Amino acid sequence: MKTYQEVLEFLYSQLPMFQRTGPAAYKDNLDNTIRLDDLFDHPHRSFKTIHVAGTNGKGSVSHMLASVFQEAGYQTGLYTSPHLKDFRERIRVNGAMITEEAVVQFTEQYLQKNETEKLEPSFFELTVSMAFDYFHSQKVDIAVIEVGLGGRLDSTNIITPEVSVITNISFDHMSLLGNTLPKIAAEKAGIIKKDVPVVVGESSPETDSVFEQFAEKAPTSLVFADQDYQADYSMLTTGGKQSLNIRSQANLVYPDLQLDLLGIYQRKNVPTVLKTIDILKSKGWNLPENNIREGLAHTVRNTGLMGRWQIIGNNPLTVCDTGHNAAGIRLVVEQMNQTAWKALHIVIGMVNDKDQDEVLALLPDNAHYYFTKASIPRASNPEELAAKAARFGLKGNCYPTVRQALSAALANADKNDLVFVGGSTFVAAEIL
Repeated sequence: MKTYQEVLEFLYSQLPMFQRTGPAAYKDNLDNTIRLDDLFDHPHRSFKTIHVAGTNGKGSVSHMLASVFQEAGYQTGLYTSPHLKDFRERIRVNGAMITEEAVVQFTEQYLQKNETEKLEPSFFELTVSMAFDYFHSQKVDIAVIEVGLGGRLDSTNIITPEVSVITNISFDHMSLLGNTLPKIAAEKAGIIKKDVPVVVGESSPETDSVFEQFAEKAPTSLVFADQDYQADYSMLTTGGKQSLNIRSQANLVYPDLQLDLLGIYQRKNVPTVLKTIDILKSKGWNLPENNIREGLAHTVRNTGLMGRWQIIGNNPLTVCDTGHNAAGIRLVVEQMNQTAWKALHIVIGMVNDKDQDEVLALLPDNAHYYFTKASIPRASNPEELAAKAARFGLKGNCYPTVRQALSAALANADKNDLVFVGGSTFVAAEIL
């Protein structure tokens, strides 16, 4: 295996991959992860970590935290998933993607070491191992590690972080994580460890007690970020950023805090980031306010984050977003309602292992729909999606590819309209 393209071919076609096949690629234990960790001599023990789980917002929170650490001068690793355009987006140091050479080198090393071990890891298990090995080689001070799915059985859950973060709990991946919010919360709470402080972003009567029980059992301290910090409103600045006023106990503590992430749902994520930073500062990390402000104002520039209410065109305003479950889509619809448009065009595709009815019920019936599918096996057939959507009064045409659907939407739209592309991470990925 000599070239980067050959390595990608091996990673994508020879290993079980959740992105492509869904639940069939999910492993319900950490055996492979632990054996891979042994194989590479426990690289994650050489650097500090922050562990971020949650149903929605964990990607944004992870990128914002990494951006703040970069601004503060720390050598910062960032592991996230899935990628949108390039496999290497998953593994970054100070915003720069892992090199192609490092991907090739790690994979060849793995194949050589595995000749005797005969491990059969999933795509995710191997990429987590690759990330830890790369962060070790790059001598990072700290790495922000985003959970892939759930928490308890996620391959990232071998770390002992500085702080464990759980953004929020809503319905997603129910076939794997459970069909009630307390059950899902218990899976996410599986990242809680002895003496590692826990930040939960959004408190909820249905799940708070679950986190309290896990924290008590660990034992460790637990705080709910939204009980300490609130973003009372947000507005767009002339410089194209989102400005928030952050309050704590009714006091204005961060006036005009600027973000380059434009989604109004970041109002829920920023308190989580700020509370996490408070805990990290109490542990001795040097994160002054000017670095916090600069980090949040330049998250996209510093970390390469894409797909969060991302403007990809103007006249008509064209936006994509990776929101793909009911909680995420509810916030996207709220954002649409706060955006000025003459007519609304929605390019939508979904994967077949999501609760599609729950999402479709939230979408506006006064939009023109363009039903499509991403080019992955898990994607729903556009005609089937359109038939389901019709039950909720959503009407439109079907297109075999995302590109064709977007082209049709842009051709039909007036310059004062809004064109939205989403419903799935993979739909957003194809037009970015």
